[in-house]
Amino acid sequence: MERRSFTWKDGIWVEGNQPMLGPMSHAWWMASSVFDGARAFQQLAPDLDRHCARLIESGKAFHMSSPISTDEMIALAWEGIEKFSEVDELYIRPMMYFEDGFVAPDTDSTQFILTVFEAPMPAWGGVKTMVSSYRRPTPEAAPTNAKASCLYPNVGRALAEARAKGYGTAVVLDANGNVAEFATNNLFIVRNSVVQTPAPNGSFLSGLTRRRIMELLAEDGHEIREMTLTLDDVYNADEVFLTGNYSKIQPVVKVGDAAYQIGPVATRARELYFDFAKREGGKKT
Repeated sequence: MERRSFTWKDGIWVEGNQPMLGPMSHAWWMASSVFDGARAFQQLAPDLDRHCARLIESGKAFHMSSPISTDEMIALAWEGIEKFSEVDELYIRPMMYFEDGFVAPDTDSTQFILTVFEAPMPAWGGVKTMVSSYRRPTPEAAPTNAKASCLYPNVGRALAEARAKGYGTAVVLDANGNVAEFATNNLFIVRNSVVQTPAPNGSFLSGLTRRRIMELLAEDGHEIREMTLTLDDVYNADEVFLTGNYSKIQPVVKVGDAAYQIGPVATRARELYFDFAKREGGKKT
């Protein structure tokens, strides 16, 4: 499915999926790219500043020096958003990549592009999941401290595995067999009214929407614990939900054979998030 899109590179906006890499580009054959993703809806872009700042931090894992500042990135993102109508729901994707190098990249060849494209928000509803046979890598084996493109084929096959079996996504474990996350989302459970989520241990990215939801729920009076979670913890939870930039908050109604109701904490988290977005997500002048 082709989505309407605009991409900025080297001072120019182009529409559509225009070629940006050549067959000798380092990022093409060595996957030396990092990206981030923010959301825009109703001319709101909550946490856009955090997403742009994280791109620069992700680049540092590859020894990339960003050719653009966070504030410049934010301004460009708004230029892209304004190319669409107020009713369009959008994904904002700044990226950095290496152009030159032979296996090891030429760190002076960092390029920046920013794409804004149509991406309707998923409808609120229960997600059915399974436990993936694939696991997250360790920090010694992969750049897990970055939102790096090279990490996504692994979670892509976890998604493919789940969807082939009729599930929406999958729980992914870390190398020690503890719960890390869902394939492309962070994981939360609720048990005895306590909100619990895997403690960051270097195997998965602690998402910005995850952090925002934790802040909002804590301000709302909920007890939040970051801790090591096992599959038994998930199976015995009162409530399970996921967070992520693309879908924001979604309740989980099944993990394998364990079933759950759409619970009050996930419902409240969604309310709090969209209230925050309306309050803080507008264009800064």
